[in-house]
Amino acid sequence: MLDVTVVVCTHNPRPDYFARVLDGLRRQTLPQTQWELLVVDNASRHVLASRWDMSWHPNSRHLQESELGLVWARRRGIQQASGALIVFVDDDNVLDETYLAEAFKIHCQWPSLGVWGSGSIRGDFEKEPPESIPELRPWLALRELPHPRWGNVAWSDDAIPWGAGLCVRKEVALAYAEICERSGIQIVGRQGKSLLSADDREISLLCCSHGLGIGIFPELGLTHLIPEHRLSKEYFLRLVEGTYVSNFLLDYKWRQITPQPTFSFKTLATVLKTVLLCRGLDRDKRFAWVRALIKARKMIEHDLQANGHSTSRPCTPARAG
Repeated sequence: MLDVTVVVCTHNPRPDYFARVLDGLRRQTLPQTQWELLVVDNASRHVLASRWDMSWHPNSRHLQESELGLVWARRRGIQQASGALIVFVDDDNVLDETYLAEAFKIHCQWPSLGVWGSGSIRGDFEKEPPESIPELRPWLALRELPHPRWGNVAWSDDAIPWGAGLCVRKEVALAYAEICERSGIQIVGRQGKSLLSADDREISLLCCSHGLGIGIFPELGLTHLIPEHRLSKEYFLRLVEGTYVSNFLLDYKWRQITPQPTFSFKTLATVLKTVLLCRGLDRDKRFAWVRALIKARKMIEHDLQANGHSTSRPCTPARAG
């Protein structure tokens, strides 16, 4: 068994970004004899194995996953992984040179943790970001922490790691793949142009339910490559809506909380308040919340009907915006 497996999941990667991702992996200080590299081609238009030579790494393989969706690509990587630690790298993440070495050190020194990730995610913007970037930072998965954080409550944002550079013990990853296999509601993460998410959060929830902790470490540094289109208002609102949908589904799946009915007093009051009081981006975000509520409610109702249940579960306490 190798110490670490790096799983790079990608769908139609941007060539210049993907080259930087692979170059960052090539420069890792952890000896290549200790880790393997799996590139999961998730239904790309052109087969990546014929375009990207990975002969520079002695323990590297191209894998194919035809089912579109990040969760399916990650499951493929988990099934093929040989390492005791799995590190998930997105196709726009450039790891610092010491990332894998530090990640494996944490694996050895923190046996109580099952999932951990980067506390230093820097943005490399193709275009100068807008002045509102401080507000957008969490939505763009950027963070800078001075000290490590850890805990065992995955519903709290204080210590939950994000998907970029996510580190997962093999036993937790296998348990996650198993629960995905038998779940009705799937937290699929990114799926083509769909901006659903929360798949990384589900891994942390599963980890904590198994009695292990989660953590964020500033010594795990990486660069998030951000193209121009991700700074557009249209993309941002799609991202917000997808995040809200995913959180509604996560609440339902893990806490048995069904979103409030679309035409309930609370929902209608939220719409009225948005129309009368909110302006600009805040108004748009609140309407994205309403659209997400409607979409998630339909998905959950379909699941409940398929299993012979009604929608009379408690309503979510989530707020708009």
